[in-house]
Amino acid sequence: MRLTVRLAVVGTPGDRRVSLFRDAALAYGLAEPHVISWRDVLAGREVSAPAGALLRVESPGEDAGTDALLRGPGDPSRVGGGAAWYRAFLAGLGRIAAIPGVTLLADVDEIGVMFDKRRCHAVLERAGVPVPPAFEARSYEELRDLMAGRGWTRVFVKPAHGSSASGVIAFEVAAGRVRAITSAARTGAVFHNSLRVRGYRDEADARCLVDHLAPDGLHVERWFPKASTGGAPYDLRVVTVGGAPTHAVVRVGNAPMTNLHLGGRRGDLEIVRSRPRLWESVLDAAGRAAACFPGSLMTGVDVMIGSGRQSVAVAEVNAFGDLLPGLTDFSGRGRSTYEEQVEAVLARWT
Repeated sequence: MRLTVRLAVVGTPGDRRVSLFRDAALAYGLAEPHVISWRDVLAGREVSAPAGALLRVESPGEDAGTDALLRGPGDPSRVGGGAAWYRAFLAGLGRIAAIPGVTLLADVDEIGVMFDKRRCHAVLERAGVPVPPAFEARSYEELRDLMAGRGWTRVFVKPAHGSSASGVIAFEVAAGRVRAITSAARTGAVFHNSLRVRGYRDEADARCLVDHLAPDGLHVERWFPKASTGGAPYDLRVVTVGGAPTHAVVRVGNAPMTNLHLGGRRGDLEIVRSRPRLWESVLDAAGRAAACFPGSLMTGVDVMIGSGRQSVAVAEVNAFGDLLPGLTDFSGRGRSTYEEQVEAVLARWT
C-alpha cells in the first residue's frame, strides 16, 4: 500500500536537500520524488506534478540563478535585498499553492510567516511561547534611540527576511563605545557574507551596515545570555515533525552566532538531556512553537538556554530547518530528519 504514495518536491535539482529527501523516500520503497525546479516556479513557467502527489516545498538553496530571480542580478554573496527576495518568494509560494491535483505538506502562508522574523515573533509571543523582548527599527539612529529608551545595551539586529545569519549583528554599547559582531564583511560600502565572524568597533562601520540593511526591515531582539560549555555559548536546533520534537542538535559557537556554517560545532546533547527539567523545558518550548504552525509537517526551532540553565527562549522558527546530515532522532530509532518525515507522511496517508 505504501508504494501507492507519490511524492513531489519543489527545490533545486541536484541540491543536497532534494537528494536527502529522495534517499529517504527510496529507503521506504517509494518511487523517486518528482522534482519541480524553483527556477521554473520563480520564472513563471508552467509547472505540474503527478495527480495526487504529496508536495514538499524545499528551500530555494544556494543556486545563483534562483537567487537572481529572487533578489535581482548581483553577487549571490551580497548582504541585503531581503525585501525583494521576500516578495518574489511569496509570489513563488502562491504559484506552488496553485499547482493542480497535489496536497501540500506545508502551508505556504505559514512558510511566509516563518520567513518574516517580525511576524513570526509576534505569532509566538501571542501564543505564550517564551521569546526575547523585541522591537522594529528603520535606521541606525532609531536603533540607538530605542535601545537607550529601554535601557538595553546588548541586542541582536536581524534582517526581517534573512536566513543563515546573513546580515545578523550582535550589537552592544558600553561606555559610549560600540561593537558589532557579524559575518558580513565590508568592502567599501558593500557587504558580503563571509564564513568568518568578525567584530567592528568603528561606529561608522556599524552605522553603515545597519543603515544598509534597514530599508528591508529590521527585527531587534534583546540579547538573551546563553548557557555555555567549555566557555563557549550554545543553543539547540530542535526539529519537530507533526508538531512533536524528534531531533535535536546542540550548536556550540565561538561567537554569539552558533550557526554551524559559521564555525559552530555540534555539541553533546547530554549536556541538556542530563538535566531532565531543563530538557523538558526545551521540548515544551519547541512543541509550543511548532503548534503555532499546524499546517507544517516540519519546523526547525532554535531554542536558547539561559546562562543559569533555568530559562529557555525561542530565537526563531525555520521552515527549512531540517538539513542536519548524520543526525538521528533522539528516541533511538536511528531515523534521519528526512526519514522521520517520510514515515509521518506514510502513517497519515496510507
